[in-house]
Amino acid sequence: MERRAVLRAAALGGLAAAGCSDEDRPPPTRATRPAAGRPGATVTPADWNALPKHLTGRLVRPGDASYSDARRLYIPRYDGIRPLGIAYCASPGDVSTCLAFAAKNRVPVAVRCGGHSYAGWSTGTGLVIDVSAMSTVTPDGDRATVGAGTRLIDLYDRLAREGVSVPAGSCPTVGVAGLTLGGGLGVTSRAYGLTCDVLESIDVVTADGRIRTCDANRDRDLFWACRGGGGGNFGVAVSFAFRTHRVGDVTPFSLRWPWSRASEVVRGWQRWAPSAPDGVWTSLQLNSRPSEGVPSVEVSGVALDDAGPYLDRLTAATGVDPGTSSARTRTYMDAMKFMGGCAGSTVDQCHGQGSLPGQRPGGTFPRTDYNGKSHVAYRPLPDVAIGALLRRFEQGNDVGDRSVLMDAMGGAIGRIRPGDTAFPHRAALFCVQYLAPDNAWLDGTHRAMEPYLGGTAYVNYVDSGLKGWARAYYGANLERLAKTKAAYDPGHLFTFPQAIS
Repeated sequence: MERRAVLRAAALGGLAAAGCSDEDRPPPTRATRPAAGRPGATVTPADWNALPKHLTGRLVRPGDASYSDARRLYIPRYDGIRPLGIAYCASPGDVSTCLAFAAKNRVPVAVRCGGHSYAGWSTGTGLVIDVSAMSTVTPDGDRATVGAGTRLIDLYDRLAREGVSVPAGSCPTVGVAGLTLGGGLGVTSRAYGLTCDVLESIDVVTADGRIRTCDANRDRDLFWACRGGGGGNFGVAVSFAFRTHRVGDVTPFSLRWPWSRASEVVRGWQRWAPSAPDGVWTSLQLNSRPSEGVPSVEVSGVALDDAGPYLDRLTAATGVDPGTSSARTRTYMDAMKFMGGCAGSTVDQCHGQGSLPGQRPGGTFPRTDYNGKSHVAYRPLPDVAIGALLRRFEQGNDVGDRSVLMDAMGGAIGRIRPGDTAFPHRAALFCVQYLAPDNAWLDGTHRAMEPYLGGTAYVNYVDSGLKGWARAYYGANLERLAKTKAAYDPGHLFTFPQAIS
């Protein structure tokens, strides 16, 4: 099965992504916001030289041997951005020190974990606060304390040794922090909820430098906002306490149909998948395949038990027998590797290559250049919309890699009220993700679907060109998020083009 997880799951983890549009907020002033494109005039070389003396972690500056690697994100198109410093914070105290430095010297701040932000907002021209060094995972019965810099592959690996896990994403190099803060859709979300749904407490360093432990009783508004309000808005998350669930063997599976039957497959899948039993998750994938001459339509999924009945029910829902199908029961850890695009690799190989925090010298997981957009579907696509979507592939199949992925929601996701966490899309049927390296096709495809799905988007698939995205990301939760932002970051230390204000 070609999972395309390198593209798909990368979108699940950009740490700095959230917001309210520039058109909706008052213009910035020198008194409330640092300059977006350059550091303030007060910072000096001596200030930068003094900063490492107060850190237990490491500061990488231009001219250092590791600077070229340290400034790179997962997506190569942002390699041209050159921060004045990248601080690999090894403790919450390091984060406090960096925030004090940025506030004093009016240096723009970007917060980074896995570096998977679609828009590149986990880097910038000022100080990048990278939490990758805080990556300890400590299981304790049915709970686990997880450092904010933990990569998903390490989270799965450490917890699987104890026979437990948390619902999370697919891409092995995504950071836990970004995934959780934006909600956290993944392959077991229909069974166990979003990643943020099993979050019991979070340690956050706020703009005033305070290290706050937030939960249902302490800093409740901030705790609420950190469950779906997007990363980079309210502070720097440094640690999470999750509720875990027991895991056993699971069964990844896939079915593929001829492109000529794509409309029937889409029509049947969207009727069946969101209301299927909680123990099965599916993703319908439309992919360009220039080498084959026609695009492809396939469904991949994970069943927590025998996949056979689900394959039969999905086939019956589409009314079309698949051309090929496969299913294989695997250990939970092997299944997560498989769904993440690094089946057969060691845990170290499922990292990016390098010696910096979050990397491994033997890492082989590749970087990928792409851009993305999203919709969140609250009702099935009508036939006219399905036809419009399929034509987007038929008109440009010979150009290169392009994908539309529809991930089933429902199940446990929908059993939480939209206002109980900051993630608003509880009643949605599925999430639609558009991926391509070329913006023209991406914009055109998103525009073609706007009449049928418009006004919704998933904040972890941050879209720098989306108009009206404040409501699209947050819906009715936007006003409470804005009040929380004003309470915890009144000076807008944490800012980027789609920051809540």
